Amino acid sequence: MPHDQELKLLPHGPSFRFIHSVTDLDPGVSAVGTYDISGDEAFLEGHFPNHPMWPGVIMIEAIAQLGGVAAQSDPDQERLNDMRLTSVKNAKILGTATPGATLEIEVKVEGRLGNLIQISGSVSVQDGEKIASSIVMLSGS
Repeated sequence: MPHDQELKLLPHGPSFRFIHSVTDLDPGVSAVGTYDISGDEAFLEGHFPNHPMWPGVIMIEAIAQLGGVAAQSDPDQERLNDMRLTSVKNAKILGTATPGATLEIEVKVEGRLGNLIQISGSVSVQDGEKIASSIVMLSGS
C-alpha cells in the first residue's frame, strides 16, 4: 500500500522532491520509495547536453529525503522541526541512470541521538542494479 501522504513530512517543495512514491514504510525504522526520471527536470539539460544523466548528488539527496520520511514517521518520537541534511559519509556513486528509468530508494534508520538521526541508504535502477549508496546524518530542532 502506498504511503504517499508521508511525503508531506518533507520540508521540500515539489520541484525539489526526489521521491515520487513511498511504496513501503516501517515507521521510524525503514522505507522504500521510487522516483521516475522524466527527462523534463531542468538540470538535466546541462547534466549533460545531448546525454542527460541523473546527478549523483541528487541520488544522495533522495536518500536523505526518504530517510527524513522514515525518521519523521516514528510514532514513538517527537517530530523534529527544520530537519536538514548535515553530513554525508561513505557516499559511493556506482552507476548512472537516464530519462525513462525508475529509481528505487531504500533507507534504514540506523540510530538516533537527540536531534541527530543517522540513515543508511541506497539507490537502484529497475533491474536491481545498485547505483549509489551513502550514510547521511539529519538534524533538526
